[in-house]
Formats: sequence, C-alpha cells, structure tokens
Amino acid sequence: MSLPPPPPPAAGDPVTPEDSLGSVTPEDWATGPPLQAQPLLRQEAKREEEEGEETGVQGAWGKGTAEQRRRGWGEAAEAAAAEEGQVDAGGAAGSASPAGAAGGGREGWRRLLAWLRRRQPQCCPCAAPLPRSAAHCCHGGTKMAALAYNLGKREINHYFSVRSAKVLALVAVLLLAVCHLASRRYRGNDSCEYLLSSGRFLGEKVWQPHSCMMHKYKISEAKNCLVDKHIAFIGDSRIRQLFYSFVKIINPQFKEEGNKHENIPFEDKIASVKVDFLWHPEVNGSMKQCIKVWTEDSVAKPHVIVAGAATWSIKIHNGSNEALSQYKMNITSIAPLLEKLAKTSDVYWVLQDPVYEDLLSENRKMITNEKIDAYNEAAVSILNSSTRNSKSHVKVFSVSKLIAQETIMESLDGLHLPESSRETSAMILMNVYCNKILKPVDGSCCQPRPPLTLIQKLAACFFTLSIVGYLIFYIIHRNAHRKNKPCTDLESGEEKKNIINPPVSPLEIFLQSFCKLGLIMAYFYMCDRANLFMKENKFYTHSTFFIPIIYILVLGVFYNENTKETKVLNREQTDEWKGWMQLVILIYHISGASTFLPVYMHIRVLVAAYLFQTGYGHFSYFWVKGDFGIHRVCQVLFRLNFLVVVLCIVMDRPYQFYYFVPLVTVWFMVIYVTLALWPQITQKKANGNCLWHFGLLLKLAFLLLCICFLAYSQGAFEKIFSLWPLSKCFELKGNVYEWWFRWRLDRYVVFHGMLFAFIYLALQKRQILSEGKGEPLFSSKISNFLLFISVVSFLTYSIWASSCKNKAQCNELHPSVSVVQILAFILIRNIPGYARSVYSSFFAWFGKISLELFICQYHIWLAADTRGILVLIPGNPMLNIIVSTFIFVCVAHEISQITNDLAQIIIPKDNSSLLKRLACIAAFFCGLLILSSIQDKSRH
Repeated sequence: MSLPPPPPPAAGDPVTPEDSLGSVTPEDWATGPPLQAQPLLRQEAKREEEEGEETGVQGAWGKGTAEQRRRGWGEAAEAAAAEEGQVDAGGAAGSASPAGAAGGGREGWRRLLAWLRRRQPQCCPCAAPLPRSAAHCCHGGTKMAALAYNLGKREINHYFSVRSAKVLALVAVLLLAVCHLASRRYRGNDSCEYLLSSGRFLGEKVWQPHSCMMHKYKISEAKNCLVDKHIAFIGDSRIRQLFYSFVKIINPQFKEEGNKHENIPFEDKIASVKVDFLWHPEVNGSMKQCIKVWTEDSVAKPHVIVAGAATWSIKIHNGSNEALSQYKMNITSIAPLLEKLAKTSDVYWVLQDPVYEDLLSENRKMITNEKIDAYNEAAVSILNSSTRNSKSHVKVFSVSKLIAQETIMESLDGLHLPESSRETSAMILMNVYCNKILKPVDGSCCQPRPPLTLIQKLAACFFTLSIVGYLIFYIIHRNAHRKNKPCTDLESGEEKKNIINPPVSPLEIFLQSFCKLGLIMAYFYMCDRANLFMKENKFYTHSTFFIPIIYILVLGVFYNENTKETKVLNREQTDEWKGWMQLVILIYHISGASTFLPVYMHIRVLVAAYLFQTGYGHFSYFWVKGDFGIHRVCQVLFRLNFLVVVLCIVMDRPYQFYYFVPLVTVWFMVIYVTLALWPQITQKKANGNCLWHFGLLLKLAFLLLCICFLAYSQGAFEKIFSLWPLSKCFELKGNVYEWWFRWRLDRYVVFHGMLFAFIYLALQKRQILSEGKGEPLFSSKISNFLLFISVVSFLTYSIWASSCKNKAQCNELHPSVSVVQILAFILIRNIPGYARSVYSSFFAWFGKISLELFICQYHIWLAADTRGILVLIPGNPMLNIIVSTFIFVCVAHEISQITNDLAQIIIPKDNSSLLKRLACIAAFFCGLLILSSIQDKSRH
C-alpha cells in the first residue's frame, strides 16, 4: 500500500476527485469510509496494527483498542469520534457509519474522503509534526490513491482473472476450430487450389498464397525434385516467358536467346532434367495434334504439361466474335485430350494475364482486357465441364492474373510481364509439383498431412487414458461430495456435516495435469501438423518490428512497482529482465527480423543474456547454499525439459530442434559438475579459509580451458556428441553441426555469468556494496564513473553491431564481446538506487513463464516450425495477431502451472522414492530410444 505522494496540482491540472465530490459537511466527518472501502480498510488496519504491535507505533486506525480494531472500522471510528468530541460514547457515529456508507456512489466516496481527511497522517512519519497542508496531502492523497487503485484492481480481478482468460481462450479455440472445419468442408481441403488461384503481395516481390506457405526453391532442391523428369510448356510468347523463368530456377545462367517463334529445348544431363518449350501461339489443330501424340500409349508422356494461348487469336482476327467462337470450339476439342493426359501427368492451363492498354503498340491495340476476360471465361467453363461425373483433373493456373494485375504497369510493352512477376509464377509451379515430393518445412501448400508415427499413436493413447481416468476420478469425487453435503437435523433444525472432504490425491493431480496437457497437445497438433488452421510466410518491415517494441515498452514502464528487496539482480529484477527479453525475441521471430543484421545481432545478445543468467543463478545457488543433492538437479532438469520432451513425442521433432533447452541443460550440468566435483568449495567453507577462493578460481580456469579446447576443436566436439545415445539428442538432419554452431556462438557467456556471481558475492560479503533502498551501489564518484563507462560501452556495442557487414563476421566476434553489453546493462540497471528499487510487474509476469513462451511459440504462435505465422483469422492480420497471441500466452501460462504440479509429484524430496522414480524415467527413455530406432529404420 506504500505509494509515492502525488505531485502538487498545477494550474492546468484537471479537477481532483476531492474537488468533484463537492464540499464535505460536518456530518460526513464522523461517518467513516464508505461501504465499498470497508473490506480493504479492514485489511489495511490489520496490517498496520500488526506493524504497530511490532514497532510500538500507533496504527492508522486511531487510538481504539486492538479488540475494537479487530472487530471492524465502525466501532474503532466510534471510539475515535467519541474522543474527538464529535459524537457521544453512545455510538451514534458507529450506528450511522454503515448506514451512511450504504448510500454508495458519490455520497460514499465523499465520506471516504472526509474520513481520510480527519485521520492522523500516519503515512509520513517524521520527528517534527508536519503542517496541516502537508499532512493532509500525505495522508489523504496517498491513502486515497492507494485505496482507489486497489479497489479498481480488485474489481477487475473479480471479473477478469487468469482463469477466466484461459476459459475465454478455450472457447475461442473451439469456435475457431469449428469455423475452419466448416470452411474446409465448404471450400475444399486442397491447398493447391489456393496456391493456383488466390493470394496477395506482402511486398514488392513477396507473393503470399491464401492459407498456405510457398517455399523458395534453390538450385539443388529444384534438381533433386525434377530428376528424371520431363516438363513441357506449350503456347505463345507469354508461356515462353514462363518457360525461361522456370528453367532459370534450375540453371540461372540459361540465356533468353534464339528464334522466339520456334521450339526451345533445355536439358540438364547431370540431373537428367528435360524442359521443352513448344511454339503453338493459337489453340488450333496444330496444338491439338501435339497433345494428341502424348495420349498414345507408345509415346513417353511429359510429367508436367503447362499450356495456354489466346492473345494471338485476338490479334490475328482483330478481336472478332468469330475468333472467340472458333476458340471455344478448338478448346472444346482439346479438353478431352488434356483430361486424358491429366490422369497420368500434371496438366495446367494458364489463363491469360491482363494487359496495360496504354503501353500497347498500334498492332496490338485490339488486345483489350475485356477480350482477355471473355477468352478466360470460355476456357474455364469448357475445362471445368469436360468431365461429367467427376471433378476436372486439368488444373487452371489463374493466379498469374492476380500477379499481373499488380505488376503489369511495370511492363515494357504492355503485353509481357516484368521479370519479377514471371519468377513468382514459375516458383508457384515449382511449389505445386515439388512440395509433395520434397516436403519442405516452409512450403505447406500442396503438402499432405504427415502420417502419425508409432510414438505419436502411443502418446495419443496415453493422453486419452489420462482424460478418461481423470473423468472417472472426477465423477467419483463429485458423488462423494454429494454424499458429504451438510444435512439438516429434522429435530433440532441444525445442519450437520458428515465428514470433511479429503485432500486431492497425487494420482488425481497427476491425471488432471495430463488431461489438460493432452488437450493442449491436441491444439499444438492441430495448429502445426493437421493443416486445420492456415499458415502464412513472414515478411519483415521496420514498422512490424519496432512499433510493437514501443508498445510493450510503454506497458512495461506503466506497470511498475517497488521491489521487495534492493539487492543487485534480485528475483523480481531478473524476472523483469527475462520478461522483456522474451517479448522482444517473440516480436523478432514473428516479424522475420532476422533478415535485418543490426536487429539480429542485438537479439543474439539477448540469448547470451539468458545464458549469462543461467551461469549467475546456478553458481550463486550452489556457492551460497552448498546443496549438491540429486533432488535439486532433478528438479531443474525436469522443469527445463518436460515440455520439450512431450513436444518431441507429439510433434515428431528431434530434441535439438528446440536448441535453447539443450543449450541451457548442458550448461547447467557443466556448472553442477564443476562445483560438485572434489573438492566441493562453498562460500561457507571459503569464509573460514581464503585459500578456498583460490581453489575455486583454479576450477573456473580449468573450465575456461576446456571451453576453449572444444570451441577450436570441432572434431573432438563432434566425436563426443556423436556417441550413442547422445547422438539421438543432439543430432539434427543426421549430424551435430547445428549443435556445435549453437554451443560455440555463446561459449563464454555462461563462464562470464559464473565469474560475475563470484565477484559480486565476494564484494557483498565484505560489505563493499551499498544495497539499501534508494542508495547508489558505490560512492557517488565511483557510481558516476561506472555509469558513464557503462553507457559508452552499451552504445559502442550497438554501433559495432549495426556496422557489421555479414553474419559470419559478427558471429565470430560475438562470443567475446557480448558480455560487454550485458555487464553495461546490469550496471546501468543497478547502480542508481531508485532504479534498483522498482521493477516492471508487467515484464516480470512474462519472465516467470519465459521458457514456456519460447518453446510454445514454435507451434501455436508461429507455424511450420517457426518458418511462418499461424493464421487463425484470415483476412485481418492485426486481429489474427491479437487473438493468436492471447491464446498462446494463456497456453504457456497453463503449461507452466502443469509443469510445477508434476514436478512436485514426479520428483519427490525423499531420496529412496526419488531413485525409484529415476529408474522408471530411465526405463521410459530406453523404451523411447528403441521405438525411435524402429521408426528410423521403417522410414529409410
């Protein structure tokens, strides 16, 4: 309840609540606070009374006895009023107080203000009595502000709490799932149709298909997909342009040269890829004969056929209606042939792109967008009706029309598209054919749902059994509760209770936790594996990253509170630090800011800061507590790895995929082994003999030597982590290179955290630091000097990170210099006493669930294993981000609570029970490894 006194009102300040309530009558002075404030004031009275009893200071309730203060404010006010001579001892004020307070509203708050006015100013203790105005300002302003704040917060929490938010999130998920199911049933479940027919530009050259993600194929991927394949393009000059763009994905050096009005072959003999362009500018007998040849059984058919034509017919026949009628007849005769080919090959009919009529030459003026639309309508209607009993197998490539509408203004002649648009169309064709073959992570279009593995099926059975088991427990418990309800004694009319409800058993907590976790994992699977919800590609702009950063900064500064302790890196401060770093990292991921090098380098510092806290926190615990027991180790390992292990099973991903958790886990074990090995050196032992400090420094020096050796000996590092079963944990795509890269990138920062903790605790033990409330950490001169150095160092690192030329150069220096900005931030945050005395409760709340936020984002906020963005509400990016973020945060918070509950059950404090649980856990992982090996063999 301690809040700083409000500033004196300025001339332009709005009216205060006191002014708006009007004048206070003498009767109001005796009535006490209004009814709305009574419960809160009772709590405040009890707290101040307890403080008064401990310190000998009179409480804020006045001079009434302790019993009167415990009975409530009415009698206390009655006694105080009697002493002040405002009412007699008969209790007029006491009896009037509740009645007067019951008036509520404006009258109630007037009485609260009046009651606060007449109380003694206990919130401003000082030796000399304060002037009446100062006392009134201190007591009335601060106390009223605190009461109003707490009453408002209680009212908000009554209607909207974390629990109600989670219920709202659950309802939102169910509604969204039903809507998406209905939409897919109505519009179809084939994302290829969306890829071929709809989409929008995110930027000048970034095309976003509706509901799915498009992969950008590299040369090696394209050749791997098209090996031993034959692709044929048939049509006019626009199809020829598409042919050239498609070939350049396979061979960028291929040049557009030669006679334009003839066939053009291309062949890559190394990859055995053959791509042909066949010049048939009109839909006529010549094109029909070419297609008819492929329908014969003795002729090798192309694997992919891309056809289209119309502008030549418009041009040659001067846009006449007879030409359109002839076009309809010709395409009607060709449609059955295309349909026959489509049964064994992929056949695409490319609709005609619009033209930019102002740029057309005189001999092309008859090619109007109106004529093009008429030809496209004819083609679509005939091709879609070519089969009577089933859906047409010929796929209409209509998305190029949408692309051309945005880019045709950049055309050189008004007819042919600019190169960027052709490249987009060619990449769409590559996605349509290759996504189902190579199955790229960030190419969700045209990909079927991955089949369930054996481990996933077993996990589904386990969660189902947990849900059924919990429901049985719940029904039994509810029936028992009904039997134990209070019953009325008919003779006496009094209620009797049979027995007290028994406490919830660990088994029920276990089943309840896995029941909730099973439902959450079902949501994870729906978001990132079942193709129920939509996915979109990321697209970075400066505004998408920096504007949300400003939003969260304002919120973080607004929600600030006093810290319980003012030590350097106290718990509230570290939670705050984790919280704002995690929020920045989340914005970095969803905005795709990794493409902007200065942002990338600063995010690397935030990841290093997490590891710095790992070194600082675990070293401090072991050094001060000296607790090297197995219970502590198991608790930490369980809390770090529980969610990741479950996701590896449910989402069929390797452990190394969630790279940060393996990184933190390994470093925790390194810290533990370093300090737990003989000789075990703790602060208590070192205080008795200073030589133990030297021994600890030797241990740290040996650790640094090992880090340097592994960092510069990739072969030794890979041999260690390629041993079975470590290889099952740290391999990604068949090797441990990714793990070596991640470990090496921040190899020194954990050591820096341990060293910082050792120095800080040594200085603290010798009382060199001033960590009192409001006091600077050092003397004024030293504090100012260190602050200046810290600010300069912080800015210098930012300037260096912004001037890096490439990621490789920055990453090489990052391990050695990242600690500069981390230490600079710590000193800036902790040297001033006022900065050390407050923290942001907004950031701290997120900091307590930072690990869950980091892991959950992979599948239920982002999509396609962080490569894209989850789309719950299509067509409205802002609303989609708000809804998906709300659900994502609620899920992360619930998983954090589930993890804490299960940690108490699975990791007991009793060593004998713990060893039995560890044996069961070891057996579980052995079975998991065996099943994983069986799965790998079946895949190969």
